[in-house]
Amino acid sequence: MTTPRLPTRHCGRRNTSVSLHHAVSGRGFTLIEMLIAVTLLGIVAGLAVPQYGAYVMRARILDGFAKLADYRARMEQYFLDRRSYIDDAGNCGVAPPPTAASGDSFEVKCIATPRSYVYTAAGIAAKGMTGFVYTIDHADAHVTVSVPKPWLRTGDCWTFRPDGSCV
Repeated sequence: MTTPRLPTRHCGRRNTSVSLHHAVSGRGFTLIEMLIAVTLLGIVAGLAVPQYGAYVMRARILDGFAKLADYRARMEQYFLDRRSYIDDAGNCGVAPPPTAASGDSFEVKCIATPRSYVYTAAGIAAKGMTGFVYTIDHADAHVTVSVPKPWLRTGDCWTFRPDGSCV
């Protein structure tokens, strides 16, 4: 036999727990939800920012390689036209500008004789490229002269990753 249920009396009051819950959740996020969101954002930023910085550095290095390759091609064309790598004043036949442009990450210099030349690209400190020095010569030898610590240098090619990977 079951006992009969007694009717519940509300005395004119509503169930306040449900009403308060809806009122609080309808206004915004709770502190816990905000802390979780900020924590996840911090984790993602902690992973993404260093990767982005490494990507930008590699792009700047590859831009330096492109400049060296361009000067080499122009110098070879100059040699085909003049049969010498130097101009009438004894300077490099295709001389880079004396100072790097504002968007450049490398400053390029040239040393030449009538039968040989070497272009050197040195990283600009203001662009975060201190310690990077690369060369290319008349024999198309790509040489990494120096890289910053803790990078590994591979001398007989252009190093473009911290592990010593070459182009």
